[in-house]
Amino acid sequence: MKNNVALIGFMGTGKSAVGHILAKKLGWEFVETDVLIEKIAGKKIPDIFRDAGEIRFREIEIEAVKQAAAGKKQVVACGGGVVLNSINIMRLKEDAVIVLLTATPEDILKRITADATVRPLLKGTGDTGARIRELLDMRRCFYRQAADITVHTSRRNLEQTAQAVIKKLSGYEGFDIPQQD
Repeated sequence: MKNNVALIGFMGTGKSAVGHILAKKLGWEFVETDVLIEKIAGKKIPDIFRDAGEIRFREIEIEAVKQAAAGKKQVVACGGGVVLNSINIMRLKEDAVIVLLTATPEDILKRITADATVRPLLKGTGDTGARIRELLDMRRCFYRQAADITVHTSRRNLEQTAQAVIKKLSGYEGFDIPQQD
């Protein structure tokens, strides 16, 4: 039996926001790998990228995923690039149903533009929409290979997305949905 849910997907697909709602509905803990990365590094993610580069960031990310994967009864919101390293996916798959959240590039652009979060992989790229499409194209196969379940978020609000995830989890063999309030 799987004891965790791991949310993967591109930035702006709703992993953190949906993860909070999902964890509450399941009565589980909510964990964000980005928060663990900052705790391990002792600095914010943009500072890690600036000071040490993406390769070092990915090394710290591996440790964060290792820590997250060791927990039980939790919803883990993973950073958008977690799928780029197969060791992360192997660790998550041991005890988690991996749920891919997707959205259209246009919706992703709207969401991240409305969000004040600094996105190091989009910083200084000029045409942000084109950069989103480029990264999505590069990562799409990684996301699909890692996912046990896929939920599209573009035409759903956060509550509807969480409900769609729960519905799909209830049909997933090897996962028992906890009783909900």
